[in-house]
Order: sequence, then structure tokens, then C-alpha cells
Amino acid sequence: MGNFLSNLVSFFISLFPRAVMQGTPLLLGSTGETLTEKSGNLNLGIPGIMYVGAICGVIGAFFYEQSAGPDMNAFLAIGIPMACSLCGSFLMGFLYCFLTVTLRANQNVAGLALTTFGVGIGNFFGGSLIKLSGSAVPAIVLSGTSSFFSRSIVDASTAGWFGKLFLSYGFLAYLGVIIAIVMSYIFQHTRVGLHLRAVGESPNTADAAGINVARYKYVSTCVGSMIAGLGGLYYIMDYTKGIWASDAFGDRGWLAIALVIFTIWRPNVGVGASILFGGLYILHMYIPSGMNLAVKELYKMLPYVVTIVVLILTSMRNKRENQPPQSLGVPYFREER
Repeated sequence: MGNFLSNLVSFFISLFPRAVMQGTPLLLGSTGETLTEKSGNLNLGIPGIMYVGAICGVIGAFFYEQSAGPDMNAFLAIGIPMACSLCGSFLMGFLYCFLTVTLRANQNVAGLALTTFGVGIGNFFGGSLIKLSGSAVPAIVLSGTSSFFSRSIVDASTAGWFGKLFLSYGFLAYLGVIIAIVMSYIFQHTRVGLHLRAVGESPNTADAAGINVARYKYVSTCVGSMIAGLGGLYYIMDYTKGIWASDAFGDRGWLAIALVIFTIWRPNVGVGASILFGGLYILHMYIPSGMNLAVKELYKMLPYVVTIVVLILTSMRNKRENQPPQSLGVPYFREER
């Protein structure tokens, strides 16, 4: 029995840090999408926005590394990629709002088009940078910039297992947790959060009460896109240690959207749920499956299976607080007020 418990603890200590690192992009992506959906906008372009956030950060880091050489400034090495990432993802969010709020285009079609567009933009500029760098392999390595992003805030090695579990991550992981908790507080305890939820539930009523519906939709979607873009930046600069390769994201953007449903539109719940999703996503590495790739792919389906189960259970309970905003995905026509 003692042996079993010892092995279980060792397994958890080994799995948990990797689950956190795998789950952080999902946390940032889902937090940004939750903010967007609270305003009634269903943005299925999150995978493309995360991709653009990542490639814009890579572009900024690439040219800074080229100009600075070995004498890199920590503030600029972090600030330039983050500023580029935030700008790129902001423009993607603004484009989505222009299509769906101003032009009243179908939100599902606009979101899917944004995903295709974002992935195409990322692969185009990523491929251009690979050619510009003269790399012998189809990838860019930004190890200098990555060292600043992945550096732990304190020396975790001195704190034993506690340090490994909770103190061994880059600053973006902690920033993601802070953003999720602060956003949850804003939703529940501030006037801005009340107005935002009113816009998502009934824009007609919110408009009649004097709330600028279009402004709330624009701001929440653009800010949500910027948060999601940081998830893409984290994946490249911290999780993959600064290595960019085309189509390297896999289905993480879609997992972030699934996480929104799993958390029932509550960002604070997303902190623990993202770690769970991250653990389920890499569980195939810890379960013996031999060389059977089909079995590994089945293991990767676990987060989606869990999401479907949660969706079924919440639908059966039929509680209002467990349901999405009533106007989610529905364009607002002011003249119909």
C-alpha cells in the first residue's frame, strides 16, 4: 500500500507541472472567449487569434534578437513580443467586431473565417521568417527571448516539491490565473460586469436602459482577443521554449473554446479546469499504449468527451446560471427594439 501511494505521489508531481504548462494557453484562450461570449458574441475565431498572437510575438522577438545580439535587455525582450502579440490579436478582434457588430454578418461564419485567416497569416509570416533566418530546418528558434519568458519568478529548486508544483512557471502562467480571477470578480461585483451581462442576456433591454451595446461588444471582444493572443504567445515562448513551426498548435484553440463550456462561463473555474484539460491532453504520454497511434489519439479525445458530459449534465439540471448568455451568437438590430 505504501509503495502504491509513493508511486501515485511521484506520478502526480511529475504530471502536474506539465499539465499546468499545457493548460495555460487553454486558460488564457478560454478566459478571453468567456469575456467575448458574455457580451453575446460567439467568436469561433479564437484558434486563429491565438495563432496570430503567437506569430506577431515571434516577429517582434525575431527582429529584436537580430538587432540586440547577445546583449538583450530583459524589459525589451519581454515587452516587444507582448506588445506585438497584443496588437495583432486586437486587430483580429476588431475585424471580427466590424464584421459581426457593424456589418451584422453571421457570427459562426465570421469566426470560422477568422480561424482560417489567422492560421494562414501565421504560416505565411512564419515561413517567411524561416527563409529570412536561413534555418536548415522548417522552424525558428528564439531561445534568447524564451529564456526571459520561461524563467521562474523565484528559485523553485530550493522549495522541494512545493516549488516544483507551484513556483516553477513563467510569469504568463501566473498572469493568466490573475486575469481569470479578476475577470470573475468584475462579472459578479461591478457595474461594468452587470452591464456586460445585460448586453449578453438581452441587448434590447440593455439598450433601452441607456447602455451602449455596440461599445460593450467591441471592447469585450477586442480585450478578450488580446487575452487569447497571450495564450498563443505563451505556447511559443514558454511551452515550446521559443520554437515556432507551422501548424504546431494542433487543436488547442478549439480546446480553449470547449473549456468555456466546461467551466459554464466562469473564468475562476477555468483555473482548475485548464489544468485538468492540460493533464488529460498529455495523459497518453503516461499510459502505456505501445506504438499504436490510434490509441494515443483516442486519449487526446478525453477533454472533449468530458466537455460533452458536462454539457449534458448542465442541460439536464436546466439551471439558468449554468446556461450561456441568451443572445449568444445572435446579431443585434437596434431598429427592432
